[in-house]
Amino acid sequence: MGTWNMVHIGLWKAVAGAAVALVVSAGLAAAQDARDASAPPKAGGTLTAIIQPEPVILTAALNTAAPTGIVTGSIFDGLVDYDANLKAVPALAESWETSKDGLTFTLHLRDGVKWHDGKPFTSADVKWTLEEVWKKIHPRNQAIFAKVTSVDAPDDRTVVLHLSQPSVAILSSLNSNGAQVLPKHLYEGTDILNNPYNNKPVGTGPFVFKEWSRGNYIVLERNPEYWDKGKPYLDRVVFRVIPDAAARSAALEKGEVQWGVLSPVPLKDAERLAKLPNLRVSTEGYEWLSPWLFADFNVERGPLKDVKVRQALAQAIDRNAISKVVWFGFAKPATSPIPSTLAAFHDAGGIAYDYDPKKAEALLDAAGYKRGPDGARFTLDIDYIPYGDDYKRTAEYLKQALKRVGVEANVRSQDTAAFTRRVYGDRDFDISITWFAAFSDPQVGVNRAYWSGSIGKNIPWTNGSGYRNDKVDALISATQGEGDPEKRIQLFKDLQKTVLTDLPTLPLVELKFFTVEAANLKHPKASGDQVYGSFRDFWIDDGKPTEAKADTPKSN
Repeated sequence: MGTWNMVHIGLWKAVAGAAVALVVSAGLAAAQDARDASAPPKAGGTLTAIIQPEPVILTAALNTAAPTGIVTGSIFDGLVDYDANLKAVPALAESWETSKDGLTFTLHLRDGVKWHDGKPFTSADVKWTLEEVWKKIHPRNQAIFAKVTSVDAPDDRTVVLHLSQPSVAILSSLNSNGAQVLPKHLYEGTDILNNPYNNKPVGTGPFVFKEWSRGNYIVLERNPEYWDKGKPYLDRVVFRVIPDAAARSAALEKGEVQWGVLSPVPLKDAERLAKLPNLRVSTEGYEWLSPWLFADFNVERGPLKDVKVRQALAQAIDRNAISKVVWFGFAKPATSPIPSTLAAFHDAGGIAYDYDPKKAEALLDAAGYKRGPDGARFTLDIDYIPYGDDYKRTAEYLKQALKRVGVEANVRSQDTAAFTRRVYGDRDFDISITWFAAFSDPQVGVNRAYWSGSIGKNIPWTNGSGYRNDKVDALISATQGEGDPEKRIQLFKDLQKTVLTDLPTLPLVELKFFTVEAANLKHPKASGDQVYGSFRDFWIDDGKPTEAKADTPKSN
C-alpha cells in the first residue's frame, strides 16, 4: 500500500479506540448481535430514512453539509471506504501506492464501473474533478489537495497525482463524502455551481436518484447495473423530511421509518427508544467524523474585534453545563479545536478558559466595556446552525450566560441556506454556533476553520470568524506538506496554541452522535464512515423464509 497508508493507519489506531459506545439497556447488546447475525441477505423492500434538515443541494462535491453527505453517500461511490479502524479499503479504486519520496500517489481504478446514465467511469472523471472541483471549489479539498501540482491519466484505469511535497492527509479524505467524483461529461464546460445535475445527481453508486419533492421526500432506486454484483439488496430508499423532533421519534417508534442518524430524536428520548424491542440505538459509525461544536466570533465586527473581549466571553461560558444540561451527556467539554478523539494531535497547549464569570467581568471592564445604567455592556447577535433543537438550546444557553456578565444577545433563527449565506458570504453576524467534523486528520476538518483564503467567499463550513493570521496560514501550509509524522504533530500543536490564544473560535463540546434504526434492518458491523456511507449492504428481515433463488429486484 505504500508509505502513505502505513502512516495513516498508525496515526489513527488511537481514534478507533476512542469511539464512544452508547449502552443504555441490556436489550441493546442483544439487538446489536441480531444486526450482525450471519443470515443470508434478502433482496427487496423499501427503506425509509429520516433526513433533517432537508439538504440545500444533492452534490457533496460542492457542499459538505451533513444532510447532503447522508443522501449522496448512496448515489456516489468513493475512491475508498473506511473500515471501523479508519483504514482505507478499496471502493472505486481497487489499489493505490505512493513513491518512496511521497511525491507521487497512484490510484488504480476498478474496471467496468458505469455512471447512472450508462457512460463509463474513467480516470478522466477523477482528473477533471480534482483539477476543477476539489482544488477550486470544494470547502475542504482546496487545502487537502493544495500540494498536488499536476494529475496524469495515462489510461482509463490509472490516476497519478504529482505533489510538490508529501501529503499524508489525502488518503484520509478519499471516500464519497471527502472527495466525491463528478461525471466529467455532464459538468465540463458548464457553470459548475449552477449545473442542474447538482440537484438531480448522476453517480456510480448502488442507488439512482429518482425524485426530490422539496419539503417532503427524496427517492432513490436500486441501480441494476451496479458494479458490485448482487447489490444493493433494497429496491428503494426514501428519505423523509420530518422537521418536528417529536414526530421523528413517533415515526421511528411506529416503524414508519427505519433509520435516522446524527442524533435524529430528542436526546432525552434516546434511552426510552433503545429499550423498545423494535429499535436499537448506537454511536457506531461516527469514528471518521470526530465532531466538535464551537462558537465562531466575528473578529471583524464590533467588540469582538478585541481579543480580550473574546477571551472574556469564553470565561463566561460553562462548557460542563453545555455538555450535561444542554446535550444531556451526549457531549464532553472541548478544550481545543482538535478533538481528544484525535489523540495523536490533540493538545490545548496549557491554554484553558475555565468558567469564571468574575474574571470575565474584569476583562470586559479592562477592555473599556463597562456596564451601563441598565447593567448592559453591549448587544450581540447569535445565529445557530438550524439542525435541530439541540443547537437552538445551545444558543439560548449562551444568551443567558452572556447576560450574567452584562452582554445582551439576540438569538436568530433561519433555514440552512440563509444561515450559510449570512455567516460565510454576507458575514452579517456576531456569534455563530455550528459543528465541524474534524475527521481522521485535522488537515481535513480543522484547518478550514482558520485558513484566511476562504473568508467571505460564501463557501460553507470554512473560516466563518474572518480570522487572518499569517503565522497560522504558514502553519496550515506546512501541515499540508510535512511528511514526517512527529514534525507534523508539532505543527498542529503550534496551530492549536496560536488559535486558542487569539480565540477566533471557542470550542464548546465534542459531540457524541447516535443512530436510531429498526431492529429488523440488517447490515454488517458499522464502518468508520457509515453515517456518510451507502446502503449497499443493507437489507430488511421481514421474518419470511428466504427463497433458494431470489429474483434480482428491479426499480420501477
